Amino acid sequence: MAATGRKHLVRDFNHFITCYLCRGYLIKPTTVTECLHTFCKSCIVQHFEESNDCPKCGIQVHETNPLEMLRLDNTLEEIIFKLVPGLREKEEQQELEFWKKNQPKANGQAESLRCQRLGLPDVGGGDDGDAGGDDGEDDGDEDYHRSDPQIAICLDCLRNTGQSGESTVTDLMKRFIRCSSRVTVGTIKKFLSLKLKLPSSYELDVLCNGEIMGRDHTLEFIYMTRWRLHGENTYPMVLEYRPRIDFG
Repeated sequence: MAATGRKHLVRDFNHFITCYLCRGYLIKPTTVTECLHTFCKSCIVQHFEESNDCPKCGIQVHETNPLEMLRLDNTLEEIIFKLVPGLREKEEQQELEFWKKNQPKANGQAESLRCQRLGLPDVGGGDDGDAGGDDGEDDGDEDYHRSDPQIAICLDCLRNTGQSGESTVTDLMKRFIRCSSRVTVGTIKKFLSLKLKLPSSYELDVLCNGEIMGRDHTLEFIYMTRWRLHGENTYPMVLEYRPRIDFG
């Protein structure tokens, strides 16, 4: 006799889809990469204004800037919206009402931009219906900066390798840089070649803790799997470069 499957209620999953800080459903679920605990984005950002430790397990997330170690979990957000009927619409409506009350109107465009971002119909058009009269003047107000998580690294020249091209590869004038954590080793090599004025055919090795890094490795991957695992390592992460050694 076949056993009938038990129907699960939403409350059966509350432990996995609620925020430890506010006890509500996770809104814009954001994960701490150091310990993989997840909170509402607004909750964990507010918490990190007062502390650098995870509020659930107490681990130090980052010595100076814990916000760098946060990642949005869009997959979990979609799961929660599918599990909890009406939650998406409720949150979008609350966000729309918040911006209508708190964001000053700039030529009638504030609500229009907010509605467009939420995928809702425009509720605050201008009196005459023309939205393009001041386009040229407002272009300067747009933010073109990337919103990627940032990471600071130090690029050191690895010497005494016994390679013939060692004299060509020198120290950078500015060794410390800040860039997206999604930058790959291949991009770092291009950056080094440009700054050191190396020929396009010249090959470099980039190393972390003495291990050669693959050109498709991202800085975030290297930090999480190579640099962070060594307890004595400090911030920023140090990458070394040298002329490529052909082991073939």
